[in-house]
Amino acid sequence: MPPPVRLTGLHHVTLVTRDMDETLRFLTEVVRLGFVLDDINQDAPGQKHYFFGDEKGSPGTLVTFFEIPDLDDNRLGAGGMHHIALGVEEEDDPRAQIAVLDEKGIGHSGIVDRGKWKALSFKGPEGLLFELATRGLDIGAGAAS
Repeated sequence: MPPPVRLTGLHHVTLVTRDMDETLRFLTEVVRLGFVLDDINQDAPGQKHYFFGDEKGSPGTLVTFFEIPDLDDNRLGAGGMHHIALGVEEEDDPRAQIAVLDEKGIGHSGIVDRGKWKALSFKGPEGLLFELATRGLDIGAGAAS
């Protein structure tokens, strides 16, 4: 049997949007992610592919979007995504985000204690649910291998 894959972490997550301009504004002005790269979808060169993350575009910080203008509305279902949780260092980060959301009239959950971490949830364009989650405990510590 081959050895297990030696994962170093999550490299990136790719989502889809109908409106890249709206997504770009939301992610940079509301979520305050860095805009890393304007590219094309290598598998469908007619589609935009934008990368967001830290200032270096480091793997593990990247969220990317393909633009597909004629998509159906987002529906929760098998194979779909419930939400995207972005890690933050401490509770001050989601608290600062609340001020941004309130200023822009975007509803949110307030700080929620999830037991192992604290979180702030809010919806973005096309109903995508975002969460800012504090580092919290190492929930993998002591897990069976």
